[in-house]
Amino acid sequence: MSRWLPALLGFMTAVGSVSIDMYLPAFPQIAHELGNIQGGAQITLATFFVGLAIGQMVFGPIADRMGRKVPLIIGMSVYTLATIGCALSTDLVSFSVFRFIAALGGAVSIVVPRAVVRDLATGQAAARILAQLMLVMGLSPILAPALGGVILQWTGWRSIFWFQAGYGVINLVLVWFFLPDTLPKERRVRHSFISVIQRYMQIGRDRTFLPSALVVGFASWTLFAYLSGSPQVFITGFHVSPVVYGMIFGLNGFGLVMGSQLNGRIIMARFGLDRTLTGAVRVMMAATIYIFALAFIGFGGLFGLLAGLFVVLASLGFIFPNGTVAVMARHHANAGIASALTGTFQFSLGAIAGMLVGVLSDGTPRAMALCMVFGAICTTVFNHLRPRDATS
Repeated sequence: MSRWLPALLGFMTAVGSVSIDMYLPAFPQIAHELGNIQGGAQITLATFFVGLAIGQMVFGPIADRMGRKVPLIIGMSVYTLATIGCALSTDLVSFSVFRFIAALGGAVSIVVPRAVVRDLATGQAAARILAQLMLVMGLSPILAPALGGVILQWTGWRSIFWFQAGYGVINLVLVWFFLPDTLPKERRVRHSFISVIQRYMQIGRDRTFLPSALVVGFASWTLFAYLSGSPQVFITGFHVSPVVYGMIFGLNGFGLVMGSQLNGRIIMARFGLDRTLTGAVRVMMAATIYIFALAFIGFGGLFGLLAGLFVVLASLGFIFPNGTVAVMARHHANAGIASALTGTFQFSLGAIAGMLVGVLSDGTPRAMALCMVFGAICTTVFNHLRPRDATS
C-alpha cells in the first residue's frame, strides 16, 4: 500500500466532517434568515444525517459491484452540485432538500474508504491504517469550525457552502487522477436488488456484526448529540462568538485526533482491541455522567463543561477505529455492504439524536447532556453484548 493512500482516504472521508462542522457556527444566522422555527437549524443537520444513512445503503452494494473508484466519482459529483444548491437556497425547505441530496452523494466518501481499508488489511494493521486516516480526517473538526466562523463573519453563511463545493471539486480531481481501485474485477460481486437485500439481512443477523455495529452507532449518537447541541449551548447559552466557538470545537476535535493516534500507535498494540475498546467505552460513560451532572446542577460553568467534552471526544478516538475493525473483521467478501450498514446505523441514530436535541433544547446544556448520556449508556450495553471473538 502506498504511504500516501491513508492521507488521500482521510481527505475524502473528511467530506462529511467538513460538511457538518463548517456550518455549525452559522446555525443562528441560518435559522434567522431562512425561517426562525424551533430547532430549525438542527433539523437541517438531522436531514443531512438521514441522507448519509440512506446514501451509504445505496453506495455500499455499488462499491462491491463496480469497484471503489467509479462510485466515488458519481457520489462526489452529486455532492458538489447539491452543495451549490445549498448556497443558493432562499428558504429552510429548499436548503434542507439540497442538504439531503448532498448527503446522499457525500455518503460515498464514508463507505468507500472503509471498504478500501478492508481490501488492504485486517486486525491491528487495519486499525493502524484507520488511525492514520483519522489523523488526516481529524484535522477537519479542528480547523473547519474556526474557518467557518471566519467566513461567516467576513462574507456570510452562503460562502461556507461555496467553499464546501470547492472541496468537492478537489476530491473529484484527486479520485480521478490518484486513487487506485483496490477491488479487482474478479472479486467484484454482481448483486441483484433482491440479493442486496438478502445480504444486508444476512450481515445484520451475524452475531458478531450487530452488537459491534451498534457500539459504533450509539457512540455516533453521543457525538452527534454534541454536534447538534453545541452551537446553541456555546453561542446562544454562553454567548461566545462564532470564531471562539470554532476554537472550542477545534480543541475538542484535537481530543478525537489525539485518542485515535494513541490508539493506533501505542494502546491497542499493548492491550489488544477488546480491552482498549471496553476501556474507552467506560471512560466515555463516566465523562457523559459528569457532563449530565454539571448540566443539571449548574456547577462548573463553561470550563467544567469543556473538560468533560474533551474527555468524551478523546474516548471516541479509541472507540471508532476499534469498533470499525470489530464490525468489518468477518466480512471481507462484502466489505462495502458491511461498511454501508454500519454507516446507516451511525447516521440514522445521529439524525434522531440531532432532532431530539433540537426539539428539547432550551439554551442550556441539558438537552445535549441528556442525549449524550443516553448514547453512552447504549454504547456500554452493546459493548457488553459484543462477542469477544469479533476480531478473529
